[in-house]
Amino acid sequence: MTPLDDQQSAAKAWFEGLRDRITAEFEAIEREAGSDAAFTYTPWDRTESDADGNVTPGGGGVRGQMTGKIFEKVGVNVSTVGGQLSPEFAASIPGTDDDKSFFATGISLVAHMANPHVPAVHMNCRMLSTTRRWFGGGADLNPAIPNAEDTDAFHARLRAACAAHDPTFYPRFSKWAEEYFWLPHRQVARGVGGIFFDRLEDHFDAHFAFTRDVGEAFLDIFPAIVRRRMNTPFTDADRETLLEYRGRYVEFNLLFDRGTLFGLKTGGNIDAILMSLPPLARWA
Repeated sequence: MTPLDDQQSAAKAWFEGLRDRITAEFEAIEREAGSDAAFTYTPWDRTESDADGNVTPGGGGVRGQMTGKIFEKVGVNVSTVGGQLSPEFAASIPGTDDDKSFFATGISLVAHMANPHVPAVHMNCRMLSTTRRWFGGGADLNPAIPNAEDTDAFHARLRAACAAHDPTFYPRFSKWAEEYFWLPHRQVARGVGGIFFDRLEDHFDAHFAFTRDVGEAFLDIFPAIVRRRMNTPFTDADRETLLEYRGRYVEFNLLFDRGTLFGLKTGGNIDAILMSLPPLARWA
């Protein structure tokens, strides 16, 4: 992989710093619950082979994962990869008409919670470069048993993050999330929404600042929701509801999720890509 330029290095460093702050906060929640659970970190490397069989480095990343009392399974991945896209996959990526090289760095997080009243959550932020350069990402809440107070608080925090940058962002990106996180074969939403954005390009500093604020908003609101609900009593029926809901989550991630497809198509680490899948799920 070619050396990183200043913008790529800045994005990579910020994503790694956000990872460290999120994992520290999640471990603090586990300690509050009387658990000593902690993240384990597994580094991985990506390589590429050319037509002559020559192998070259293609970046890599670190998969962080924790199993605890509150977080039944949570993964926080940071990856920085680059190289050449296949001609077939390049056709779906902007800026690859004449040059198939790419660079991508970002953070991806999925948390599956032990208590059915604590919502699962997904968040990712990323920067991609081809002959063009852009940011994408978002965050969405995925409760098995929806709670209007949590949904409203989550959306309000994301709305505030968007409003600080552009009054059109929240209406556009929340609608995009509704459309994106949709299971067409079941005609249901995966969760209660959030925001989803992609291909914010041409204004690096402004869009990097917005992407950072999305990450900060997540770090602010989701731990607050977890602490609010993590001691709520639940029944066996609630647990069954949780397991059946997770089946819907699996279906979306394997059939429709862009991040899963991008990781698989660019030779990413399989364990890191499929980290988003829950430890247990049920199809009745």
